[in-house]
Amino acid sequence: MWAITRVISRRIHGTSDVTVPKLSGFSIVSPKEVEVEYADGTKFNFSSEFLRIHSPAADGKVRSIGGEKVISGRRYVGIMSAEPVGNYGVRLVFDDLHRTGIYPWDYFYELGSNKFGLMRNYIKTLQKHNLSREPPPSRKR
Repeated sequence: MWAITRVISRRIHGTSDVTVPKLSGFSIVSPKEVEVEYADGTKFNFSSEFLRIHSPAADGKVRSIGGEKVISGRRYVGIMSAEPVGNYGVRLVFDDLHRTGIYPWDYFYELGSNKFGLMRNYIKTLQKHNLSREPPPSRKR
């Protein structure tokens, strides 16, 4: 859908330099899933929860616990829309009203390349602080 005209080199998690291929496709498959595809055939599917907890925004409704930034209770968050930002990324608007994160195309590649480790670490952090992926119970009036 939106193409990048440049190839981006980036250091991913302290490993060797990785050349991020040109973007060839971006789509919101459902409110709960995004698909990003690159020219080399690499394709990543992301849950809306995963993208929400890894928002590059500074204010992402983060709870700081002992210096760690933790976002909890976002298991069922959905994506309402995606707004292109120049030719380098997209702003995702979530149904919890978070809309300040701009996701560069190379950031999607970084997230996809490390998805399972990132999710595993996220769950461990939640457990460590006795938090949950589940949203808090609704208050009854």
